[in-house]
Amino acid sequence: MDIISNATLYETIKTRFEGDICFIQIDRPEAKNAINNRLIEEFTNALDLCEELAKIVVVEGSPEVFCFGADFKGIQQSIENGTQHQDQNPELMYNLWQKLASGPYITIAHVRGKANAGGMGFVAACDIVLCEQKAVFSLSELLFGLMPACVLPFLIRRIGFSKAHYMTLMTQPVQAKEAYDWGLVDAYDENSKNLLRKHLLRLRLLSKQGITSYKSYLNKLDNFPNASKSHALAANIEVFSDERNLNKIARFVKTGQFPWEKG
Repeated sequence: MDIISNATLYETIKTRFEGDICFIQIDRPEAKNAINNRLIEEFTNALDLCEELAKIVVVEGSPEVFCFGADFKGIQQSIENGTQHQDQNPELMYNLWQKLASGPYITIAHVRGKANAGGMGFVAACDIVLCEQKAVFSLSELLFGLMPACVLPFLIRRIGFSKAHYMTLMTQPVQAKEAYDWGLVDAYDENSKNLLRKHLLRLRLLSKQGITSYKSYLNKLDNFPNASKSHALAANIEVFSDERNLNKIARFVKTGQFPWEKG
């Protein structure tokens, strides 16, 4: 493959092009690849470039953590600085996932390790989900009085209401085999790099024009994330504005104790 270097330097992601395939790796190892405003901004910028330059986008994390969700430490710091409400804008994150779901390229989530909470938004928004056998998927929000408000429209679109509802309520990790049975994962293998390579060899045969036309048509057939957007944003703002929930987050960051554990 012809490897094209990317001149754009990012703080929270790594990107590289192999011909018309773009690899975007979430790269915040110190924060378990958690989502913050800078990551959303940089990831969105990378996808804007992909609209013209790529026909396939591969989203990856680290071997241990794909993406662990919202940056609780960042939220705790914004609470202490009094900037929580200024920083709160879930629409930018939602728009990013809509780009993954509806953009003029095929998106592949290549999951190794843990995908949790907001990380599930990246997974569910992608056209294809591939993972290692050791990968796990979870929604932990309700443990802190929160809810996966912005994730659910994309997750329901992928696995249906009942399974998304069950994952939300149980908050427990789902193993690769079960995720495959539910339709969250399209294929899994002990060696997911080889699995990804096989998929890319086939998908590269498709033309950019054909992919663009198909995705445009598909968006007309399934408008659920767009129709659900206003409700998702309102619910997200509501739970992240609740002082009780914010106190649970701050306590967890400082002590490592979950809300049900006594201090």
